[in-house]
Amino acid sequence: MFPSIQFPTCRISHTRIVATIGPASESEEMLAELIRAGVDVFRLNMAHAKIPESREKLNRIRRVSEKLGLTVAILADLAGPKIRLGEIPGGCYECRSDQEVTFVRGTTTTAPDTFTTTYAPLIDDLVIGSRVMLADGTVVLEVVSVNSDSATCRIVQGGVVRSRQGVNIPGTKLSIRTLQEADKKNAEWATQVGVDFLGLSFVRSPDDIHELRGILQSTATESGMQFIPHIIAKIEKPEALERLDEIIEASDGVMVARGDLGVETDIARIAVVQKRIIAKCREHRRPVIVATQMLESMTTESLPTRAEATDVANAILDGTDAVMLSGETAVGKQPVQVVEMMHRIAIETEKLMHQRIHDGCQSSMTKLPKDTEGHLSVSDALCETAGRLADEIGAVMVMVSSRSGRTILSMANQRRFAMTIGLSPFIEVLRRSCLYWGVIPVPEASGVPSELLQRFVEAGCDAGYLKPKDRIVLLGGFRKEESTQRHIYIHEVPEKT
Repeated sequence: MFPSIQFPTCRISHTRIVATIGPASESEEMLAELIRAGVDVFRLNMAHAKIPESREKLNRIRRVSEKLGLTVAILADLAGPKIRLGEIPGGCYECRSDQEVTFVRGTTTTAPDTFTTTYAPLIDDLVIGSRVMLADGTVVLEVVSVNSDSATCRIVQGGVVRSRQGVNIPGTKLSIRTLQEADKKNAEWATQVGVDFLGLSFVRSPDDIHELRGILQSTATESGMQFIPHIIAKIEKPEALERLDEIIEASDGVMVARGDLGVETDIARIAVVQKRIIAKCREHRRPVIVATQMLESMTTESLPTRAEATDVANAILDGTDAVMLSGETAVGKQPVQVVEMMHRIAIETEKLMHQRIHDGCQSSMTKLPKDTEGHLSVSDALCETAGRLADEIGAVMVMVSSRSGRTILSMANQRRFAMTIGLSPFIEVLRRSCLYWGVIPVPEASGVPSELLQRFVEAGCDAGYLKPKDRIVLLGGFRKEESTQRHIYIHEVPEKT
């Protein structure tokens, strides 16, 4: 008996949408609406939630996904070594230009102009001339003196700071470890419960990725888990840009985390840095997410600014796989409308991409990697052939079957505009493919392939994705004894009788 095959009712953009879960979006009713509106991946921010709370959110997402019959993934974002201010007497303090404030050791202070932080060695890492950024870079300090117990700073750019706000020290290499003890515990939990992606904050070298992967593999072995979360390296530090290729190669995906990145680097360079990261991810064939302030005004307003809409479109034109919403869906007034707007912008922008490729103004392809003898991998060669075949015959859909997900990712990297259906017997593989450009994951039923195809075509026609005479390219394989055989088929949707 075959399970029913369910197509999404709205998810027709190739660009994936990541939405952060928070008080405004954590109910089952709201999660269902967000999935129908086009959310592919839900983000759990571990910096603001304990494990029991995150577990409840994860279970809620899984229940809703199962009820709808639509596959979505979960990204758990590790907090990392984020430095924050301690408690400020009165809760806030107005920093005035050219006045001075002081950082001291410890966890408490009684003077509003004397700050503590969550980073104990801060005083040791500061030197005269160091710049300290508070409140997402809106307040700028310069260190003028340092002694064994305190550092005095002149206020270069004033503003109001509040307790627990972030602290950045651009250009200073901090001694703090990337993986904190809380991150390790959260990573172990994420592996045990089957989280699909783990975001590693403030990555500075590929060693950070290797350390986390070791923890995940060890936990999986102890727990008997077959799959471990894919690691998403969040690029937020200048040190990461210095070793970008190595970090991308060590990771399973990358996030352009423009919040802290825009504070740690010159704000005038942020667009150039974003383009560079996306281009490098395309070169290394890793999925990439662009995040932070994409439609931020819609946290309170009904429409985005023109600049925000253009920002989202430019990220898509640059080649990002996914765009992410943060506060817009976590605490915003209208989470569903924000996702619908992101979806609309993606669809309109992809029309331009398609036209440029059709006119020969740009290529959808990245250079495929070859081995030492100059040969492509079998998966890459088959995906390129299937993609070209789909283009030549005007196929509306390419169905890719994969046990590991590597062939699905390879097809996504082709950037073909025929709809890509990802099939796998493993739900973990399908959930990972939710982050891949242009892929719609559909659970693969076991049984006779011809019967499965018939049911698939019927479901596609009923959902409006297929019509008679449409052509479908099928790329798959099957194991025979000790070998794997792969095949490419062409199917034409028959006329209804």
